[in-house]
Amino acid sequence: MLFLFLLLNFFAPTQPEPVPAGMKLALLKYNGGGDWYANPTALPNLARYCNQNLGTAFDPDYATVEVGSPELFNFPFLHMTGHGNVVFSDMEAQNLRQYLIAGGFLHIDDNYGMDPFVRVAMKKVFPELEFTELPFGHEIYRQKFNFPGGLPKIHKHDDKPPRGYGLIWQGRLLCFYSFECDLGDGWEDQDVHNDTPEARTQALRMGANLVQYAFQQ
Repeated sequence: MLFLFLLLNFFAPTQPEPVPAGMKLALLKYNGGGDWYANPTALPNLARYCNQNLGTAFDPDYATVEVGSPELFNFPFLHMTGHGNVVFSDMEAQNLRQYLIAGGFLHIDDNYGMDPFVRVAMKKVFPELEFTELPFGHEIYRQKFNFPGGLPKIHKHDDKPPRGYGLIWQGRLLCFYSFECDLGDGWEDQDVHNDTPEARTQALRMGANLVQYAFQQ
């Protein structure tokens, strides 16, 4: 499959241009009524930041892909966000499972209010797995940028510490879930949330870490 080739070659040091021109990050579209489209400027800004700081060549015009679509397998990095309900059909859950086991990577970012629904939905995808909080020493926090204290706190939400959870399949982290953090809001245009430049930089740096980690596994 296309993304398996890309996973092997994305950061290969022998490649003069490791990212094929026009490659896109992807936003996951799901059913249930939750606003999967919540942060429209987030992925374009993350793509540009990665291009500037990781040497990638993403097309900032991200793709939108449905959970049950075969097109899922064309995108090595999926981003999922929202505030509300998430529902996967049996077919969609199986498709997402196959995608992740085959080498894909999913970043779930709770935009506030998503947590109780996404946990149920992902349990349908991997009934045998539980979300595990990752230690601060995990490699995902030590890519291009170092986060010795784990996820940065971007938005207040319930004023709890940000937490990073993972689903680990046969030793491989294939889904990272950022909670009480709101990275996606930090990736958005400055005038959308009026975050401080420092907060936006931290959010984008952590996003770049996620992308780099996904392609280096």
